[in-house]
Amino acid sequence: MSDGYDPDFLGIPLPLPSPELPTARLDYPRFSVLLDEQRRFAAVTAVVIDGASLLDLPRTGEWRLDSRAPAEAQAGPEVYSRNDLDRGHLVRRRDPGWGATNEAREATEATFFYTNAAPQAAGFNQSKELWLGLEDHVLAYAEATDQRIAVFTAPVLADDDPPYRGIRVPLRFWKIAAWRQGDTLAAAGFVLDQSELVDTRQGLVVPPLGVFRTFQVPIADIAAEAGVDVGRLVEADTFVRRGLRPVAARELRSADDIVL
Repeated sequence: MSDGYDPDFLGIPLPLPSPELPTARLDYPRFSVLLDEQRRFAAVTAVVIDGASLLDLPRTGEWRLDSRAPAEAQAGPEVYSRNDLDRGHLVRRRDPGWGATNEAREATEATFFYTNAAPQAAGFNQSKELWLGLEDHVLAYAEATDQRIAVFTAPVLADDDPPYRGIRVPLRFWKIAAWRQGDTLAAAGFVLDQSELVDTRQGLVVPPLGVFRTFQVPIADIAAEAGVDVGRLVEADTFVRRGLRPVAARELRSADDIVL
């Protein structure tokens, strides 16, 4: 079951965002990854979530390389050994885990391919927990309609990301969630910044005294920074109010700060 991202899942056509640089598309159960084989990370991931049939399954699955892509094009286990880096799921383990139990289990286990991982500083704080719960918050908001959302997530693959073990560690991650508001498309964009937590100057990743910072950001700004064409998601942005002064990034300290 490798149907991949469904652009018609919301009942409103929503194509997969398109990066400026070449990528290889890899389809998994209910999600897709556009892999930048030069950077060895996803430039875009996309998953569809049916909140009405989400299952709370035990954690199963092991991290592994995807044989459909060259091993040297994936940031594998050597990146994460003997340091303070976590394998950060881009598509969350739980997100594709809906519907029939066997299909849901297969989908959640597919999130453990290294093509769906990117290094994040180890440890949790309130801001990182907020980042990990954004999909749940949007699902709860969309509950009045059909409880379906599409989520796009990836690292910002910047040229000045610090080098480490043959890769460059992304310092920022972006996420766009989309859902229906009646007959129209709505969307919200977010950025996680781990710049204060990553230091590779000594050849090791050392967590300095810093924090994860989570922001709600205009989707147009995300598209420009990440170099990704997100199509109609820009016009669907709930954070931008037409005719008002330009909207700046808003740091989030709790779910109550999110504008939907």
